[in-house]
Amino acid sequence: MFIEIYNAILFQPLLNMMIWFYNLVGDLGIAIIIVTVIVRFLLFPLSVKATKSQKALQELQPQMSKIRKEHKDNKEDQTKALMGFYKENKINPMSSCLPMLVQLPIIFAMYRVFRVGINEESMDKLYPFVSRPEILDHFFINLVDMSEPNIILAVLAGVFQFFQSRMMMPKNQPKKKPGEGIMSDMSSMMTKQMTYFLPVMTVFIAMSLPSGLALYWATTTLFALGQQYLILKKWKPEKAIVKGAKSKSKSAAKAK
Repeated sequence: MFIEIYNAILFQPLLNMMIWFYNLVGDLGIAIIIVTVIVRFLLFPLSVKATKSQKALQELQPQMSKIRKEHKDNKEDQTKALMGFYKENKINPMSSCLPMLVQLPIIFAMYRVFRVGINEESMDKLYPFVSRPEILDHFFINLVDMSEPNIILAVLAGVFQFFQSRMMMPKNQPKKKPGEGIMSDMSSMMTKQMTYFLPVMTVFIAMSLPSGLALYWATTTLFALGQQYLILKKWKPEKAIVKGAKSKSKSAAKAK
């Protein structure tokens, strides 16, 4: 039952969309790029929200570290204080993960399209208005076989992943005295590790998959890179920081 729903909602529409564009442009790789861009546009509202949330969390990390330090002996109070801080600054920490969670089923569906979709048997799953191609050429610009792994596309996917992660890292962080901001330092260290670890992992995974999926991965990451650039170009971190400062001053006034 679940597989039938999954096929009807994701696999079959993606397969039909790809074949429809293939019939239109005559190149499987270009058809994959077009489908990828369409999927990214559909996910655009979620991606914008996630990018803003992720950047806000990074900018507010010093204040969050202070809250953790103030309530280090009481985890329940620490959680309540952080939740209140998120609410006041209108931040949902889970929203930064939402696009990836939504995109994972799409990646699995695309993987299935390239594994079993581009063969004669799967052509029976085409909609009546999508013409069945006489010959399905697996090559992208007559150079790369989309059904086989390709190291160049895998490396490109990893490089784009690196720049996407790098763009989200805070540029100017204030220097801390020894012993201060331990949680902030740990968070910063983890962010840096993921910035370098994820691209390497992306390359190794993409090298073992059909290059059609690596092309999808590289295209979707490049699209996200451009999207992040436009969002962060207009980003004003002082808005979030001012809210945190106001919250702190109010708490101090109540305590008096």
